[in-house]
Amino acid sequence: MVLQASALSALKAFGQLIWVLLLFVIVLLLTLLTTRWIAKYQRGQTHNANLRIVETLGVSANGYIQIIEAGDVYLVIAVSKDHIEKLAELTKEQLKTTTVDAAEQKIDMGESFHDILDKVKQHLPKK
Repeated sequence: MVLQASALSALKAFGQLIWVLLLFVIVLLLTLLTTRWIAKYQRGQTHNANLRIVETLGVSANGYIQIIEAGDVYLVIAVSKDHIEKLAELTKEQLKTTTVDAAEQKIDMGESFHDILDKVKQHLPKK
């Protein structure tokens, strides 16, 4: 009798766990769908056929140099917290166009996570 009650209690706890995990997955899916919907909405709001940011280079914490495509002209501008200034005008021929395939681009991260984890384990006190 006691064995049946504990088995029933364990089954009930397992059912609650499954229910909570299902709700968690539903919340994650709703979050994903909402994020995608907001991104599409904002992309539609900011879509402009005549202006496009081609490239941005951060030169300080709040300063950037940007290449802006405005129609057929490319403008190089400096953007800071309180000021925007035109630096130069470029033509399409003056731009360097490089396309990097994601499969070809490899980033050397130095040490792997496994190596770093081994070093941390060596410095931990032994039990």
